[in-house]
Amino acid sequence: MSDQHTDNQSNNKKLVLAFSGGLDTSYCAKYLAEQGYEVHSVIVNTGGFSDKELQDIAERARSLEVAHHEAVDQTDHFYQQCLKYLIYGNVLRNHTYPLSVSAERVFQALAIVQYARQIGAGYIAHGSTGAGNDQVRFDLIFQVLAPNIKIITPIRDQQLSRQQEVAYLQEKGFQMNWEKAKYSINKGLWGTSVGGQETLTSNQPLPEEAYPHPLTRQEPQKISLQFEKGELKGVNQQTFDNPVEAIRHLETLANPYAIGRDIHVGDTIIGIKGRVGFEAAAPLVILKAHQLLEKYVLGKWQFYWKDQMATWYGMMLHEGQYLDPVMRNIEQFLESTQQNVSGTVYVRLMPYRFELEGIESPFDLMASKFGQYGEMNKAWSGEDVKGFTKILANPAQIYYTMNPWKDENA
Repeated sequence: MSDQHTDNQSNNKKLVLAFSGGLDTSYCAKYLAEQGYEVHSVIVNTGGFSDKELQDIAERARSLEVAHHEAVDQTDHFYQQCLKYLIYGNVLRNHTYPLSVSAERVFQALAIVQYARQIGAGYIAHGSTGAGNDQVRFDLIFQVLAPNIKIITPIRDQQLSRQQEVAYLQEKGFQMNWEKAKYSINKGLWGTSVGGQETLTSNQPLPEEAYPHPLTRQEPQKISLQFEKGELKGVNQQTFDNPVEAIRHLETLANPYAIGRDIHVGDTIIGIKGRVGFEAAAPLVILKAHQLLEKYVLGKWQFYWKDQMATWYGMMLHEGQYLDPVMRNIEQFLESTQQNVSGTVYVRLMPYRFELEGIESPFDLMASKFGQYGEMNKAWSGEDVKGFTKILANPAQIYYTMNPWKDENA
């Protein structure tokens, strides 16, 4: 049975290539076709491409002589199954990065596997290098869900530089703008990552032109975001049935201010340090606004434990472990914390930055009649606080009775 399967696979040259239209996947498409594979290029849209861009990418795929090209839209699925939980958890990798590419790659891999099964492909290919996270994310999903489909990775296996890829394509008659190809751009609903020669160093910033959206607006603008049970449902009192459309609308308001730029430094899945630039105007505004609203409407321990669980969720997702069943458990927990996370958050947009001004919510715990911080107490007396403090001091008093306090400066 095993030998028969091997023979069948060796005769099946049908290959599904995860295709973005960029340099790496363009090289893969041309190279694999020349190796005799029947290349089916598939672009999985997680919210980063316009209709015009998808059309251009399809034309590029055809110019590379693939057997078939397909565009698969996963934007709404991506939001419902992943992004909303990142918002619930206020997830920022190393307190900086909104997991733009990390999250997308998992759902792109899931869609690629589904398509490969659908057409009966014997091979799956991707354009990841051998020194990054994406190779692990793609391989992990493929190995779990399609262990009988062989994975091919030309860029990783041949250890190619971007200059070598450009030279190969030019030799084959495919024109590539090297100046543009110097930067690896990955665009999605949850932000755009930017990698280049500067991010391979520890000290060089990305130049202004590397970012997709230049600064075009100087005058500050005040906006309001309406949340319902943790999800963004409105911007400036304009209601959206689909949170994806609300995110996109906010992006049009924030992008002209060049908001959401930064460079993330962190530990890769394979154990080395990595550095990547990103631009994520709407995601950063949403995450910070959502977090501010939670500070007003959640209890102390809700906020604390939600932060712990969200950190784990983000780490597991970043490392490609989306299929681990514990992720579904954490999602249920995060969603259960959002019942009172409804209200309006006021934000001021300015060049390169934004400020959170305040919130209004029917669940605002500051609006209780128990007291106003630093002003007056209405539900307890001074004597109550004296007794409370006395009891609160008991554990430390007992410890220092047995272990006298030593002032290190005495």
